[in-house]
Amino acid sequence: MTLPIPPISTSVKQEIHDYTLITLALCMYAFGLTCFMLPYQITTGGVAGISSIIYFATGFEVQWTYLFINVAFLVAAVIELGWRFCIRTIYAVLMLTFITWAFQRIFEDAEGNLPRWVGDEAFMACVIGAIIEGAGLAICFSANGSTGGTDIIAAIVNKYKNISLGNIIMFCDIIIISSCYFVFHDPRRMVFGYVCLILSALTLDYMLNRRRQSVQFLIFSRNYRRLADEINSTGRGVTVLDGTGWYTKTERKVLVVIAKKSESMNIFRLIKYIDPYCFISMSNAQGVYGEGFDKIKAKQLTNKHPLVFATNNAHKLEEVRAMLGDLFEIRSLDDINCHAEIPETGNTFAENALLKAQYVKRFYGFDCFADDSGLEVEALGGAPGVHSARYASEEGHDAEANMTKLLHEMEGKENRRANFRTVIAFVSDLHEPKFFEGRIEGQILTERRGEGGFGYDPLFVPDGYDITFAEMTAEQKNAISHRGQAMASLVDYLNAGKA
Repeated sequence: MTLPIPPISTSVKQEIHDYTLITLALCMYAFGLTCFMLPYQITTGGVAGISSIIYFATGFEVQWTYLFINVAFLVAAVIELGWRFCIRTIYAVLMLTFITWAFQRIFEDAEGNLPRWVGDEAFMACVIGAIIEGAGLAICFSANGSTGGTDIIAAIVNKYKNISLGNIIMFCDIIIISSCYFVFHDPRRMVFGYVCLILSALTLDYMLNRRRQSVQFLIFSRNYRRLADEINSTGRGVTVLDGTGWYTKTERKVLVVIAKKSESMNIFRLIKYIDPYCFISMSNAQGVYGEGFDKIKAKQLTNKHPLVFATNNAHKLEEVRAMLGDLFEIRSLDDINCHAEIPETGNTFAENALLKAQYVKRFYGFDCFADDSGLEVEALGGAPGVHSARYASEEGHDAEANMTKLLHEMEGKENRRANFRTVIAFVSDLHEPKFFEGRIEGQILTERRGEGGFGYDPLFVPDGYDITFAEMTAEQKNAISHRGQAMASLVDYLNAGKA
C-alpha cells in the first residue's frame, strides 16, 4: 500500500520563521556585547559575562570561551529539553560565536581596538547595551530558542515552573557578575554589571509579558448570535452562557471572550458596529492558558506521557495497553470525555485513521494515534475493506452479523485467500502526521472457530497456523497480528524519541 504523503503544513514555515527570529536576536545580542560592553569593559551576565572577564584579563576573545563553556551545557539541554531544543541551542551557540567574531572584525580599528560609540559615557553604554541584549534575548525566547549558557538553566526551570525567565537568569548571573570584583578589584565595574543585569532582565520580561497580556470580555447583548459569529471570524473563541437579568426578570445571553490585549480594540469596534447599546465588562486576565495563549507548564502527575488511542473498543485498548503501557498512559475516547461520532468518510484505512487522530488533536489537544483496520478478501474484490465494521449494517460493530454476511458471500468460492490490514496514524505537535502499517495473510474458514478475539477473528486462520485468531491467546495474536505489526512500528518510533 502506498500511504498518502501529507501536505507540507505551516510547521515548515514556522521553523523558518523561528530560525529567522533567532538569527535576528543573536545579531542584536552580539551587537550589544561587541559595541557597548566590551569597549567599556562592562561585565554582563551569563556565559558571555564569564567570557568577558577572561577576555579583559587575558585578551582571549570572548567567542571562543563562550563556545567551549556551552558545549558542556548541551548535555543538560538534551536530557531535559529534548533534541528539538538542543538543535536550536547548537545553532544559536555556533551562530553567536560566528556573529560575535564577525562583529569584532568589522568594528575594530587597525590596532584591534573596538570603538567607543558614546565617548567616555560608560553608564550610557551600559544602558544601551543592556537594552539591546535584553531585547535580543526576548526575541530569541519568543521563537523557542536559546543563546546557551544560563539560558538553558532558565529554560529548564521555566519548563516545570511558571517562574519569570528574567528572574531565573538574574539569580544565576548575580554570582557571575559579583565574581568580576575578585578579578579586577574595581567596584565600579561590578555596579555597572548589576545595572546591565537589571536592565536586560526588565527588558526581557517586558517584551515577553507584553505579548502575553490578555483581557476578558463579558458581553450582554440581544444580538448575541451575530456578535458571536463576527468575533469567531477574527480567530477568537466565544462561549455563550445563559443568564437572567434580575431587574427585568428576563433571560439574557452572556458572551465570554478571552483575547490578547492587542486584539481588544478590534473587538470593541465589532461590538460598537453590531450592537452599540449592549453592556460590556472588560478586565485584565492574568495567566491565560490554552490554545492560542500560553501553555501550562507543570510537572506531570506521572512520568508517563499521556497518549490518546482514538477508540472505545475494549479489545483494542487491552491489546494496545499491553504493548505501550510501560511507556505511555494510554487513554481512550471515554477517558477524555469524547463521545462524538467521529466521521470516517475516507476511502482508505490511512484516511480514516488520520481523520480520527486529527479530530482528537484539534478539539482535545492530546497527542493521538488512531487505527483503521479491516479484512480484505480476494474473492470479494477486497471487500469488506474499509467497511469491515459496517459490512452487515450501517449501524456497524455487529460482529455476528458481519461474519454471517461474509460466510454467505463466500459460499461456493474456492479462493479463500484474505488478509487483515491495519494503518495507524499518529498526530502530535512536533511533526507531520506519521503512518504505520501492518498486514497478515491467511484463509477464511467456512465456519466460526474459537471464543477469543473480536470482529472476524473466528473466521481467519493466518498463514503458518492451523488455528484462528479467536483460538489464540492475546500474546500469540499480538505477536503476529496486523495491529501488532503496526503497533510495533509505532513503538519503535516512540522509543526513538521522535514523538
